[in-house]
Amino acid sequence: MGKRVDYINDPAAPRANSVVPSVVAIVQDEEGRVLLIHKTDNDLWALPGGGHEVGESIADTVIREVKEETGYDVEVDDLVGTYTDPGHVMAYEDGEVRQQFSIAFRAHVVGGGARTSSESRAVEWVAPGQVAELAMHPSMAMRLRHGLEDAPAPYIG
Repeated sequence: MGKRVDYINDPAAPRANSVVPSVVAIVQDEEGRVLLIHKTDNDLWALPGGGHEVGESIADTVIREVKEETGYDVEVDDLVGTYTDPGHVMAYEDGEVRQQFSIAFRAHVVGGGARTSSESRAVEWVAPGQVAELAMHPSMAMRLRHGLEDAPAPYIG
């Protein structure tokens, strides 16, 4: 996929030409630390996740993407929210410009172990209080914040 640039409510942003349903997972360990990756495409810290593929359930997408990007096996616990802001687009080197369409879930580890991938240059467990020190896109930070809250209902946005 190559490098990407994220735009939020930027009048100079290119127009979206695709929508790809995707997922992210908020995974915490027994100490409350959050599983994060340092992405290779935009050089930012993020929750593990990625695009939904034909033939899989959305929970299967979460399980596959977390395994691919972190090495951990997870089970999905519940829904955090939906993130479909048309003002947030991601422009890729190949000319694709995606409108954000992300579904965030909570999940827990059931096996595996940390390893990087072509999409993740680092896999780390980070204390919630230290997340603000990391370079993270505001949209990702919002999903993480929602995932750590005890909201009465999923976020719809």
